[in-house]
Amino acid sequence: MFKKLYLSLITLFFLSTSIVLSETINDIEINGNVRLSVSSIIVLSDLRVGDEVNTEDLNNTLKKLYETDFFNNISLKLENNILKISVVENPIIEDIEIRGIKYDSIVEDILNAINLKNRSSFNEVKLDKDLILIKNILKTNGYYFAKVESSILNNPSNNSVRLVIDVDQGQKAKIKEISFIGNKSFKDKKLLSLISSEEHRFWKFISNNVYVDENRINLDKRLLTNFYKNQGYYKVKILSSFAEITKKNNFKVTYNIDSGDKYFFNNFNLKLPDDYNEDDFNDVKKVFKKLSGKEYSINDISLILEEIDQIASTKSYDFITAEVIDEITEDNKINFRFNIIDSKKFYVQKINILGNNTTIEEVIRNKFVVDEGDPLNQLLFNKSVNNVKSLGIFKKVETKVKDGSSENLKIIDIIVEEQPTGEISLGAGFGTSGTTIGGGITEKNFLGKGINLNTNLEISDETIKGQFIYSKPNFAYTDNTLFTSLRSTSSDFLSTYGYEISDIGFSIGTKFEQYENIFFSPEIDISFEELDTNSTASSNLKKQEGNYEDVYFKYSIDQDLRDSSYDPTRGNYSSFHQELPIISGNNEIINTFSFTQYKTLSKTNKTVGKASLLLKTANSLNDKDVRISKRAQIPYARLRGFERGKVGPKDGDDFIGGNYVTALNLSTNLPGIMSTVDILDFNYFIDIANVWGVDYDSAIDDSNAIRSATGLGVDVLTPVGPLNFSFSQPITKKSSDKTETFRFNLGTTF
Repeated sequence: MFKKLYLSLITLFFLSTSIVLSETINDIEINGNVRLSVSSIIVLSDLRVGDEVNTEDLNNTLKKLYETDFFNNISLKLENNILKISVVENPIIEDIEIRGIKYDSIVEDILNAINLKNRSSFNEVKLDKDLILIKNILKTNGYYFAKVESSILNNPSNNSVRLVIDVDQGQKAKIKEISFIGNKSFKDKKLLSLISSEEHRFWKFISNNVYVDENRINLDKRLLTNFYKNQGYYKVKILSSFAEITKKNNFKVTYNIDSGDKYFFNNFNLKLPDDYNEDDFNDVKKVFKKLSGKEYSINDISLILEEIDQIASTKSYDFITAEVIDEITEDNKINFRFNIIDSKKFYVQKINILGNNTTIEEVIRNKFVVDEGDPLNQLLFNKSVNNVKSLGIFKKVETKVKDGSSENLKIIDIIVEEQPTGEISLGAGFGTSGTTIGGGITEKNFLGKGINLNTNLEISDETIKGQFIYSKPNFAYTDNTLFTSLRSTSSDFLSTYGYEISDIGFSIGTKFEQYENIFFSPEIDISFEELDTNSTASSNLKKQEGNYEDVYFKYSIDQDLRDSSYDPTRGNYSSFHQELPIISGNNEIINTFSFTQYKTLSKTNKTVGKASLLLKTANSLNDKDVRISKRAQIPYARLRGFERGKVGPKDGDDFIGGNYVTALNLSTNLPGIMSTVDILDFNYFIDIANVWGVDYDSAIDDSNAIRSATGLGVDVLTPVGPLNFSFSQPITKKSSDKTETFRFNLGTTF
C-alpha cells in the first residue's frame, strides 16, 4: 500500500512540474539577426504567439533552428510570457574557389558533391566533412597522395566569407602489379583478361586503366563474379580486394577469390496461378528441358526470365512478377522453382529522368520496355533498367518508385550518374608476319545522343588502313542501328610484285534482330579503286591497271548461340555474308559462310574443343576476270604452318589468291600442361585449307590441293603484352607453297 502511495506522489510531482513549466507565449522578440528577417526566424522556430510551451518544446525549437545551418549560436528564454530568441548568424559563402586541380571535370564533380555551396551558410563542421569528401573524390580519380587544405577569407562588413580550397594533386597512383589469390580455379592470365584494371607499363601513357580507381576495382569484382557464375561456380565469392602501397608509391592490387565448387542444373519447376493457361508457358518448359543437367550459368537464368518477359508481353499477362527459389541438392546440383505471381495492379503515371546533364532523355527512354500509361510489370520494369545499364555510358543507374496521384498509379524516377564515354587507344604488334602499329578514338555518347563514333588507323609493312564509323542505335525509333563508314586503304607492292592498290570507300547500312539471336545487316557500299603497275608487274596485272567505281549491296545474316561471346565453352556461331554488284565494271559477286562450334570435352579440367568451317567464293556474273583486290585469300589465322598469303595460284612470283577458299580448323586447349603456371596457356590445332581457281588465265596452275598442318600453340602473358606463338608441321602442300614452322606475334596497348 505504501509502495503504491509513493509511486502516485512521484507521478503527481512530475505532472505538476510539467504544468508549472508550461507557459503561454504572448510575444516573441528576436535579437542579433542581420541577414534573416524576424518573420523568417519565427517561421523557422515553428512557434507562434498564443502557443503553450514547456521546456521540451523549447529544446525542440532550439534543435530545429540549429538544423537550418543559418546560426552559429542560439539562446532561448521565456520570461514573463515573452519568448526571447538571440542568434548569431553563420556567415554566408560568397564564393568557393578550388585551386590546384588540372581537370575542370574533377572540379565540377567536387563542387556538385560537397555540402557547402555558393550563397549557403558557412559551417566549419561541414567544411571538415567536405575536405574528407574531396580527398575521396581525388582518390577515385587515382590521386591517392593528394593534399587538401582550406583557407577562409572573412568579410565582417556583410558577414560573409570566401572559401579557398588548395589541392596538391601529387602523382596519380599507378598499379604496379595485379594478383589473384585464394581458390581461384583459373590462371591469372585468364582473370587479367577479364577485368578492366591494367598493370602500368611505361608505354601505357594513354590508358587510364593503369591508375588505382575504387569504382574500377568494384567493376572488376562484378566482372569476376559474373564470369565465375557463368562457368558454374554458383557460390563464388570475391572475399576482398585491396590496394597495397609499394616503396615507390605505386600499388599492388590483389583480388582474393573463393570460387567454391562447380554446380549443375538439376530439376526445374514452374508454378503458375490457377487461372493461367499452362500452354502459354510451353517455351519456358522447353528451356527447362534443354538446361537440365548442364553446368550452372547465371546467363541461363536470365534466359529463362527473358522468356517469361516475352510471354508477359505477348499473352497480356500485364501484372506478373517472377520469384526464383533455388535449392541445392547432393552432388552439387541445384533445383530451381520459378513462382509466377500476380502482382498488384499499378500503372505508370510518369517516368522522370534525373542526373542526365549531357545525355538527352530520348536515349534513356528508348531503352524502356515500360512506358507512361503502361501496366507496371515488375519483370519488364527490371528489363528496362538493365537496358539502360547496358548502354555503358552511365557510372550508376538507380530507380525510385513513388506513389502517384491515385492509389493505382506510380511515378518512376530514373537517377543516372554519367561518366566519361570517350577513349583513346594505341597498339603495336611484331611477329613473323611483319610489324603493325595502330590506334583509335572511340566515343559512345556523341553529343549526348547515344551515337557511337569509332576512328582507327593501322600501319603495316605494306599497307595503311584508316576508317571512320558512325552508328546510331534505335534510329528513327525503329529499334534498328543505323551505321555509316568512310574508309581508305593503300597497299604498296611495287617493289615486290609491281603493283599498287588504293581504295576509298563509303557505306551506309543498318543492323537489327530479325528473329531471336538472328541478326540481319544490309548495307550499300560505294568504292573508288585505283590499280597502278610498273614494268615488273605481270602481263595479266597490267591488263587490270586502271580506275574502278563500284556500288555494291552487301548483307550479313548472323546467328549467335554461344553460351558467352567471350571465351565460350559451348554453342555455335554462324554467319553468311554476300556482296552483290549494282554498278561494277567486273560485276564480282562474293559469298562467305562461316560456322564455329564449341564443345566442353572435359568439365573437370575445363578442356574445350572448337571446330570452325570457312567457305568463300569470288566470281564474276558476266564472265569477266575477278580483279586482284577482290580475289579470295586464306586468312592467316586459318592456316598455320604457311607464310601469310604465300599459298595458292601464282602469277610469276606473285601469289594472286583464287576464286575459291575452304578452311577447316580443329583445336582444343590443353589445361593439363603446366597448369600451375599462371601466365601460360597451351593449345593443339589441326588446320586444313585450300585456295584455288584462276579465271583470267587458263595457263596458270589453279593450285587445287589440300594444305594442312598440325602443331602446338602457346599464349604467354609477358610484361610488355600478350605473346602468342605456334610450332607447326605442314602435312600436305603444293611445291610452290611457302611454309613456316614457327610463328609468333607480340601485341600491346598503350
